[in-house]
This record gives sequence, C-alpha cells and structure tokens, in this order.
Amino acid sequence: MNNKQHTIKKSVTLSGVGLHTGVQSTMTFLPAPPNHGYKFQRVDLPGQPIADADVDHVVDISRGTTIEHNGARINTVEHVLAAMVGCQIDNILIQLDGPEPPIMDGSSIKFVEALLDVGLEEQEAHRKFFELTEEVRYKDLERGVELAALPHSDYRLTVMVDYNSKFLSSQHANLTNIEQFNEDFAKCRTFCFVHELEALYKAGLIKGGDLSNAVVIADRDYTEEELEHLAMVLGKPKVSVSKEIGVLNNISLHYKNEMARHKLLDMVGDLALVGRPIKAQILAARPGHAANVALAKKIKKLMLEADKNQVPKYDPKQPPIFTHERIYQLLPHRYPFQMVDKIIYLDDESVVGIKQVTMNENYFMGHFPNNPVMPGVMQVEAMAQTGGILVLSSVPDPENYWPYLVAIENCRFRKSVIPGDTVIFKCTLLAPIRRGIAKMHGTAYVAGQIVCEADMTASLVRKS
Repeated sequence: MNNKQHTIKKSVTLSGVGLHTGVQSTMTFLPAPPNHGYKFQRVDLPGQPIADADVDHVVDISRGTTIEHNGARINTVEHVLAAMVGCQIDNILIQLDGPEPPIMDGSSIKFVEALLDVGLEEQEAHRKFFELTEEVRYKDLERGVELAALPHSDYRLTVMVDYNSKFLSSQHANLTNIEQFNEDFAKCRTFCFVHELEALYKAGLIKGGDLSNAVVIADRDYTEEELEHLAMVLGKPKVSVSKEIGVLNNISLHYKNEMARHKLLDMVGDLALVGRPIKAQILAARPGHAANVALAKKIKKLMLEADKNQVPKYDPKQPPIFTHERIYQLLPHRYPFQMVDKIIYLDDESVVGIKQVTMNENYFMGHFPNNPVMPGVMQVEAMAQTGGILVLSSVPDPENYWPYLVAIENCRFRKSVIPGDTVIFKCTLLAPIRRGIAKMHGTAYVAGQIVCEADMTASLVRKS
C-alpha cells in the first residue's frame, strides 16, 4: 500500500443514470488537498452543500448505501468509494448535479478507468492508517451473517456468499493486496435475483436498473408468460434466460464467482466510510450493506478511542514529511538552535516532529556534564519549533513569516531526557488559528512515555 496520501492530477467527469433513482446525473471528480478525505457535493442544491463520506452519516441501506450530511443526500455511494480505495486515492471532492452517482455498468471499473486516465498525484502527507489491534465482530444470526475484522499489517478481505439457487450456491472471493482490486474486482457488477425484481420495482427502487448495468439471476425455470411480464418490468421487448449460467439475456460473467467478487467490492466501498485506510483482515460470511455499515461503525468507534491518547508512532524507515533541509528553509533558527531533525506528520490541526538527542549537544558541556540531562527549556524550545511548522503551514507563503512563541502555560517535566533518546514532539491546535494567533498543546514522548508537556501560544508575523 502507498504510504503517502494521493489525489488526482486534474478533474474528470462522467455522466449516466442512477440505479435506484433513475435520475440522469453528471459526476465530476476534483483534486483535493491533503487530509481532505472523501466528500460529495450536491451542486444542484441551494448552497451546494458538501457531505463527508462518513459512516455516521449513513441514513439508508436498502439495496445500497445512502449518506446524508449538511442537507446533501447521496444514494448508492459504495461503488464510487470502492474505486477510491482501489486506486489508493485519499483526497477527492466528488461533485454531483443529482441525487445519485451514475450506475455505469453496475461496477466500479468506469470510475477506476477515469481516475487512472487523469493520473494520481502524491502529496506531502503520510496516510493515516488505522491498524486494528483487537478483534471486531458483527453477527446477524437470523440472516446467517457473520463478519470479523482481525488485526493485520495489511488490508485483506475474504467474502463468502451462499444462496438457495440452482444457479448460484456457495461462492468465495479473496483479496490479499489492495493493488489487486482494479484488475480483479473493479469490473464485477451488481446483481439480483428475478424474484427480487418486482419487489424492488414496487418499492420505488431500480428505476435506472437495466440488464446492461446489473446481472439478473434466475431462480428457476420460467414460462413464456412470466418472461413476458419480466420484459415489461424491465422495459425490454424480450427477455430470455441462459440455461448454462442462469442469467437473463445470456449475459456473460466476467468470473464464475463474479457475485462474490461484487460483494467484496461493496464491502470495500462501505468500509471506506470509516474515514481512514484500514489495516486489518476482514472475513465476511453473507455480507450486505447493513452488516458492512454496522462493522464500519464498530471499527470507527475503536479508531476514535485509540486516537484520544495515542502516542505517535515513529518508523525511521518511512520518509519524513519534511527533512531537516526543508525545516531549515522554514524556520529562522541556526546552530546551535536547530532543534528538530524531521517532521513525520502534518495536517491542519497537528504536527509530529523528531529530535535525536546525542552526546554532542552543545548544552551537555555545562548542564550536568557528569550526568547529562537535556535542559527543560531546550525541550520546550524544540517543541515550540515543531509547533512553528504547524503554524507556518496555515499560510500559503510560509517563507514570508516569522513564528514567534509568545506564551507558555501549564508546563510540566515528567522524565529526564538523556543522550541516545529519540524525542517525539506532538503539537495540536486547541482552537482554530485566528489573526495569526495559534494556541496549541505540545507533548514530548520518549519510548512511549511523556517527558514534557505544555500549552503554548504562537504568533505569525509577516516579514517586513
């Protein structure tokens, strides 16, 4: 999986009819900045409201996943979101002039092709993976549904479907690497059974459904009169059933297990509503949108709990967001006051910096030379410089500003910092930056333990 966040290089537009609403719509994918995530915008509504693609905003799961946020309702989002995950796109704005994305051929492939055609752009931000640390389960015993999310260092999914049909019994699909998705899963189409068609039709769904955008599976043998009725429901002059694979109008399947693969595609799209890329092993027996959303809500709850007091992780093998050269360009400090070696995380609200403490630090010559301890004031200085990067990132031209530390409050030193320690500094905004004034809480960690923390206020001053 990619370690850096990605968006698309330029906008791209697709048009078509919505599966359930039957409304013709135009959908435009637009590039978005780091940490933007997936958002839908209803440009046909007053104020052009934007809806975050978030599991907390799911309002309907009848034959598709519908979200509603800020007055914007979007039906059947799962195929579009699956394409985002498959392409490993993190940040995108999806504009719609109707209530539902176009169904296209009933899969994600048209979205994938359009996105890859305009190309992806790597961004200066690491992906915010949520790596599951404990087992999460969802069961619906009445429907025979069971889903499990298990800790894993990658993203893997296994799906089993089992239908009481002479043409579709048990099928399995397995994705072991997200890079398989575009080639092996994206073109797998949505499907339903003949007996579901009339019920869906009467429920006001599948208004845009067609044999060109869905696989319809026969339940049994049908009389000519029944086939004529199906043709009327589908708006076709004639309907026939393939005797070999049991689908209407002799449509060829892309894979023998295309239905299981499409269920996996749906699950990838629904789990994208967690809001961050996941590292977990997902095992699913007879999944559907209701179960997928329920599992996503459980995973998000764990994610939020883990985020509350999470100690930043530092993997020296991963490339930093800013190297010491870039920090040198942004901050005015020079030897011996260059206190931050690299920035490993940065978003609109927080920043994480690294300081490698060595015996060669100049202050060790006079600060307890026989028992070298990093002075508390230098710890605060390094933490403030880390916060300075966060404050500077709030303006489009950071090279034209000085970040001044103007206040320190509630400062505590909890553990000595000595040569050989790797100090991780995390600074988080306590409130939005207003008029160049930033209030933030800084915490310094060594080996997972807090060594120093303080509330700081910084001021951005334009260079004269």
